[in-house]
Amino acid sequence: MILRCGRHTLDLTRPRVMGILNVTPDSFSDGGRFFDRERALDHARRMVADGADIIDVGGESTRPGAPEVDEAEEVARVLPVVAALASEGVLVSIDTMKPRVMRDAVAAGAAMINDVRALGEPGALDAAAATDAAVCLMHMRGTPRTMQSDTHYGDVVAEVCHFLVARARACEAAGIVRERIAIDPGFGFGKDVDDNMKLVAHLHALAGTGYPVVAGLSRKSSLGKLTGRGADDRVAASLAATLAAVSRGASMRATTSVPPPGAKPTSMRMGRLGYSCAAFTD
Repeated sequence: MILRCGRHTLDLTRPRVMGILNVTPDSFSDGGRFFDRERALDHARRMVADGADIIDVGGESTRPGAPEVDEAEEVARVLPVVAALASEGVLVSIDTMKPRVMRDAVAAGAAMINDVRALGEPGALDAAAATDAAVCLMHMRGTPRTMQSDTHYGDVVAEVCHFLVARARACEAAGIVRERIAIDPGFGFGKDVDDNMKLVAHLHALAGTGYPVVAGLSRKSSLGKLTGRGADDRVAASLAATLAAVSRGASMRATTSVPPPGAKPTSMRMGRLGYSCAAFTD
């Protein structure tokens, strides 16, 4: 399986790593840490050196209850970082819901569009289709401000699969070839702890759709509820859950923490996943 991302082609016969770079003052795990441009670039280069295959640049927080960011402000935050990294040959993803930001970021060198709204905003599908960038379609109910107000599902796995396949087919109908499409179940986006754990346990159902699956479990609040640990102390839990997802067919993991080469494995049991796997710590 491959994923075509502009001039880049990702071979997905082995799992890939997407390093998350939030150039925001308010993201849930690292908001404010990399709001300064030079610090953001230094961190991105460090993640690449540590093994990240993609750097996902976001200029608007999608944490629960996050306020909207003005389009012009979002462009000002992300474009210099996208352009600098792309000029160094880094495969850059732009994390945005806004068509203008998609267009401007791809013009600056971004090779993937990562959209928590699955290109559902007016004009977003057309904007993505007019590029040669890959798209990552995520499942989320409502918006970041409202998504946790309704987390009831009859069958969360079936509903998420149905939504993502429908959005992927809409992309194909708009001219985005299948090899440019990845899907993301949206762990923590309009879902409670049980929903997230069911999605991990049954991730093979999403992988069975034939689209590459991105698993974004890094430091999620669900892991905090399972382990009793704060956001800065969830690296081992994040990696344990991610390895469970990879074993069930995930092609890519999205993470705020890319373990450096030589990190040592340690045993960690995620009981509610029904899975014992290796995590990595420094």
